[in-house]
Amino acid sequence: MPREELLSEMRAGVKFFSIWRDGRVVGVMGLQHVADVALIRHAYTVSSQQHTGVGTLLLEHLKRQADRPLLVGTWKAADWAVRFYARRGFRLVSEEEKERLLRRYWTISDRQIAESVVLTLF
Repeated sequence: MPREELLSEMRAGVKFFSIWRDGRVVGVMGLQHVADVALIRHAYTVSSQQHTGVGTLLLEHLKRQADRPLLVGTWKAADWAVRFYARRGFRLVSEEEKERLLRRYWTISDRQIAESVVLTLF
């Protein structure tokens, strides 16, 4: 992510959390409180560190930071991401609910809405 985009996300209220191993960042997740929900934003794990618990550790940390329902949006085609969240208690919302949530809590294009899913943890 370019520096200016990172700063813009931070100004918008996204708090970033990271895990470091051997002096380098191997995973990052952001949390943004918006109205009555918390959004998981920008969740990434370095390829070589996937399936080592990095994502789970970050997600558990974010869960402890949230005092409201958690939502995460991702691409429909990112089936690995959907499975990751589903295995950790998140559930997919209906198409109608997805569109309502994306329009209320995110600022994204109609194309992104059509190509996305939303998972929730209450």
